[in-house]
Amino acid sequence: MKIKKYLPLILIIFAVIVLLALSAIFKKPETILFFGDTCPHCKNVDKYLEENNIRETIKFQELEVYQNKINANLMAQKAKTCNIDSSNGIGVPFLFDGENCLMGDEDIINWFKGQSETNK
Repeated sequence: MKIKKYLPLILIIFAVIVLLALSAIFKKPETILFFGDTCPHCKNVDKYLEENNIRETIKFQELEVYQNKINANLMAQKAKTCNIDSSNGIGVPFLFDGENCLMGDEDIINWFKGQSETNK
C-alpha cells in the first residue's frame, strides 16, 4: 500500500534523473578561444572573426590569459585533456572545442572556416 502512495514521487524523481542524464550526454561541449591581449597571432584570428561575422554564427567563449590567471589555469587544464604539457607554458591563440585542442592562428582560423560551412 505504501508503494502506491509514493509511486508518483518515485516516477517523477526517476524522470528527472533520466532527463539530466540525457541532457549531459547530448550537450555540446563549450568551445573556448584563449588569447593574449598583445599577441599578434591572436589579432589575426580576431581579424578573421570580425571580417566574417563569426561571433554572430558560432557560439564560443573568448578568454584572455595574459592578464587573467584563472583563465590561464583553465587553458592549462584544457591542454592537459589533449595531453599537451603545459609546464613550460602554452602558446596562444589556443582553442579547445570540447574534445580537441588547436594552437596557432592558421589552425584556429581553418577550424572556424569549417564550422562556418557546417552552420550554413
